[in-house]
Amino acid sequence: MLNVHSIPGAFSPDECDRVRSLVAQQPANDARLVGLTRDHNIRRADLVWLDDVPEADWVMDRIIDLVRTANRDVFDFDLREFAESPQVARYGAEREGHFGWHSDIGDGALAAKRKLTMVVQLSASDDYDGGDLEVMPSAHVVAASRNRGCATLFPSMLLHRVTPVTRGERHSLTIWAHGPAFR
Repeated sequence: MLNVHSIPGAFSPDECDRVRSLVAQQPANDARLVGLTRDHNIRRADLVWLDDVPEADWVMDRIIDLVRTANRDVFDFDLREFAESPQVARYGAEREGHFGWHSDIGDGALAAKRKLTMVVQLSASDDYDGGDLEVMPSAHVVAASRNRGCATLFPSMLLHRVTPVTRGERHSLTIWAHGPAFR
């Protein structure tokens, strides 16, 4: 199914603060230097992988529960693992943080097996302008909720983007659930 599914309150405001606090203590990587995304016209963000962050194990436990429930109730994909670390992205206005239209399925061994993408809004919506997560399940674009703690899930093959941040910072948590490649 090519749905966009939201889970309001997937993380509490305190949990969002806790994730951001854990990540703030870690060195971030420039997203354009990760994988093949070297062009600033495609993506400008700073990334931290939670597998590298001490005391963040509870986040993966929550992710597993959220994805299991959403997949059972909405998607019914053949999901088998989380082969990649959850990533926290910071899109800042100082660099016009954004991520152009793309899908999360690619040529790489891991990307080819991505089936379900989940993005959790860690920032309060009034902390920034722009920075909207938009997903295109059909000819119409769906704007994801900007409510703090809301999880947005969608098939990884769908085109999506983060519009440029023009004021402040947008923080989000992203994970991909993997399974056999789509046919």
